[in-house]
Amino acid sequence: YYSLELGKIFSTNYDKDVARAKLALWYNKIEEYGYDTFTTVANSIENHYERILNFFVNRSTNAAAEAFNAKIKAFRASFRGVVDMSFFLFRLAKVYA
Repeated sequence: YYSLELGKIFSTNYDKDVARAKLALWYNKIEEYGYDTFTTVANSIENHYERILNFFVNRSTNAAAEAFNAKIKAFRASFRGVVDMSFFLFRLAKVYA
């Protein structure tokens, strides 16, 4: 139930101030509830509160950059270590450009 409530906050098109209030209410419920797993999530939200709320300004994330970074790491791992960095960047540009 609480995870669905949190998902609903992020999937509904709220203003940043409305989202701040909704997240605060959700956080208060989690504090009353007291399960460790939700407490961990709530603490993460509390630690990164303003950056999380920036999502509601233009509803964008850095997921594309993270996905590209994962592709680079997988590509680098397939070569078992890179000795010549300039050649690696050349190959990377040719494969993913």
